[in-house]
Amino acid sequence: MPQWAQGADKVRELLDLGDLQKIQGADTDGQPLLDKAVRTLLSAAVLCDEDPDSSYTLAYDAARFACTALLAQQGLRPTSKGGHYAVEQAMRAQFQGHFRGFGTLRRRRNELEYPSAQEVATTPAEARDAHIEARSIVEAAGKLMPHLSFF
Repeated sequence: MPQWAQGADKVRELLDLGDLQKIQGADTDGQPLLDKAVRTLLSAAVLCDEDPDSSYTLAYDAARFACTALLAQQGLRPTSKGGHYAVEQAMRAQFQGHFRGFGTLRRRRNELEYPSAQEVATTPAEARDAHIEARSIVEAAGKLMPHLSFF
């Protein structure tokens, strides 16, 4: 049982649906994922002007790694069934605030990865905005992580 009430019902629902699963041992250390988020965010910044599509995708990946780090710290991880959407749902239900932008990043990243039109490319300005949003998520995750307990 989590020490927080906000979002607990949604997390239980995601577990019951098989979109999240419980983990144990070394997998519950979210710090390596948070460190990866920071490195990925740095890579995203380098590519903003030269390759904005890749920059956007990397910014999203950084945000996802940060969110997954929070789940790991709680003894949880998304399954292949739940995927990135389960991460979004868990973050939105539990933490809201700085994590609201994760859904927008996820949806736009999907448009870039799975285009339905010929011209879906992003701009350097959009990539920079994604980087700013992802940085906010990574920073918020870093502040939250020490305060989390197992679900």
